[in-house]
Amino acid sequence: MLTFAPPNSILIIMADLRFQRNFGIAAHIDAGKTTTTERILRYTGMIHKIGEVHDGAATTDWMEQEKERGITITSAAVSCQWNFPTNKGTVDANSKKYAFNIIDTPGHVDFTVEVERSMRVLDGLIALFSAVDGVEPQSETVWRQANRYNVPRIGFVNKMDRSGADFLMVVNQVREMLGSKAVPLQLPIGAEDDFKGVVDLIKMKGIIWHNETEGMTFDEIEVPADMLEEATEWRANLVEAVAEYDDRLMEKFFDDPNTITEDELHIAIRKATIDLSIVPMMCGSSFKNKGVQTALDGVCRYLPSPMDIEAVSGLNPDTGEIETRKPDAKEPFAALAFKIMTDPFVGRLAFFRVYSGHLDAGSYVLNVRSGKKERISRIMKMFANKQNPIDFIEAGDIGAAVGFKEIKTGDTLCHEDHPITLENMFIPEPVISVAVEPKTQADVDRMGMAISKLVEEDPTLRVKTDEDSGQTILSGMGELHLEIIVDRMRREFKVEVNQGAPQVAYKEAFNTTITHRETLKKQTGGRGKFADIQFELGPVDAEWKAENPDKHYQFVNALFGGSIPKEFIPAIQKGFENSMGTGVLASYPVDNLKVRVFDGSFHAVDSDAMSFELCAKQGFREAARKAKPVLLEPIMRVEVLTPDQYMGDVTGDLNRRRGMLEGMDTRAGVQVIKAKVPLSEMFGYVTQLRSLSSGRASSTMEFSHYAPAPNGIAEEVIAKSKGKVNAD
Repeated sequence: MLTFAPPNSILIIMADLRFQRNFGIAAHIDAGKTTTTERILRYTGMIHKIGEVHDGAATTDWMEQEKERGITITSAAVSCQWNFPTNKGTVDANSKKYAFNIIDTPGHVDFTVEVERSMRVLDGLIALFSAVDGVEPQSETVWRQANRYNVPRIGFVNKMDRSGADFLMVVNQVREMLGSKAVPLQLPIGAEDDFKGVVDLIKMKGIIWHNETEGMTFDEIEVPADMLEEATEWRANLVEAVAEYDDRLMEKFFDDPNTITEDELHIAIRKATIDLSIVPMMCGSSFKNKGVQTALDGVCRYLPSPMDIEAVSGLNPDTGEIETRKPDAKEPFAALAFKIMTDPFVGRLAFFRVYSGHLDAGSYVLNVRSGKKERISRIMKMFANKQNPIDFIEAGDIGAAVGFKEIKTGDTLCHEDHPITLENMFIPEPVISVAVEPKTQADVDRMGMAISKLVEEDPTLRVKTDEDSGQTILSGMGELHLEIIVDRMRREFKVEVNQGAPQVAYKEAFNTTITHRETLKKQTGGRGKFADIQFELGPVDAEWKAENPDKHYQFVNALFGGSIPKEFIPAIQKGFENSMGTGVLASYPVDNLKVRVFDGSFHAVDSDAMSFELCAKQGFREAARKAKPVLLEPIMRVEVLTPDQYMGDVTGDLNRRRGMLEGMDTRAGVQVIKAKVPLSEMFGYVTQLRSLSSGRASSTMEFSHYAPAPNGIAEEVIAKSKGKVNAD
């Protein structure tokens, strides 16, 4: 049984990629992402009744947990069409149909991988900000993710109808806190309860929305007299910011700025946006149906089409050379699988972005990672959790496919005669763990199946078996993340589990570099095992880490003269890398390890790859004890919003939790406290904060970095680990 989207939502795949836009909506939690997406679906005719987040009726929040909690947990893809340009909110003969693929992303930091993988495949982004709260912690995280993948973006300041709304304050914060050149394209007419329209700085006209048409239509008026001077100043700033992208514009700017046409400005803004030089800023109130249509016009005008993005590069696995794929249906097929989802009716769904070529339903593709051919039985256009089957998909589009036997997030799918490996995405490391065990014998098999499917869907969820206790350990991005995972096991897979208390995911590292020689010699009759390696073991080089911030293992082959045959080098490298999973202090994973192998010897008969791998593992255990290992603990970036009268209690509590205060600020009449606090001290913090502030303070927390734990804490953790082993 398939769940189909409404008939009016079936899209024609557009041959002209100039009118295609693949963009996401991302922001801090509660900035209004899902509400904005819901308005877009209403204005593009995809839904006829707007569903609100607080009612659990939003289209893209389809999971039961999302409806209950009023938050987005998983990114949802929807496709729709928008007529642009519009004239006073109505379509005319000059309008073109633009095809949109939109991804609504979560705002909670525990689900940040949903944003990460969406950024990897999108061409543009609407970055939402609350007009009251401005740039918040997750706004900064989203911004860094967009920077990592060079995603052009438009800023939309939402909630302009709320008390304390300040558009220009948010513009200034985007400049100062995010380091981007935010350039307003509009100024609000009124604010808070009086917010009724905007001044368009390009047209130099006012727009007043009609409440009776849900903001769909508007009246164009002259710029209000009391705003004329301010509007003229901001228009000059806008022209100056983009003038360098058009020589004629620059000349006109210096000769007579009033002769600059609207089209010239639009073209220059588009070039500057795609070049990541500016961030056009707009404003509105999604909940009150104001400004969303203008933002969609901005998407058409300023965000890139697949044609505007550089040809994607990848590695040919056969030749080792870099190759490119242009966004053209005639090029060899190449796509990136960015999300796996298990649907109760169709089974495993793989979401993918097509970068080049053409793919028919029922045809075969090569999965480069597995080296296997896979038959794509069906191709779908997604509408949240509903599907529309389509016959084919082409370059520049985003879809989902059914039929994969084996697929993982980040896999490259391509034409079997033209293999290419596209760049994968960054997956953050988990920071918190919880032990789970099945309640009954009947739950044992179901739990294994449930966990394998959940791990397939969520690359930040890690699973391992504790060798000492036999328990299954789930590791994730936060308490909420693991809570949702366990809840999904119960609801979707009917698995009842007993759950332990959350545990911090510590790591181990080395403080010094030592030299060690390890020899493996085993003779048991017949062919024996022999391997001999000399190596240095210690922390990674600072320069190497700066160039490879996402990598944790630096292997240097400094052998010369054939002391060890080159075919055994991968086995040595693998032996050390596999050893990183279990440190010598308390069996936690080792972070940032450098191994430099510079000498050794071998036996013509007894040496093989397995011997050298075992020798490397043995050598790691011996050398690691001498390299001054230290315990690392995860440090979280915490931001607390509290009324003045609770400042002392809140800061005192953070100090007791070994927090390092980093700054205090005022935002919309409340105090903002920023601190770095060890994760181990933050369990139960939300409850304690409510108690301290009579429920009036709120906090956000996200992972910052790992740092050495103080001696007392480290000794306690190590003793606990050894005590558990002894008890078992």
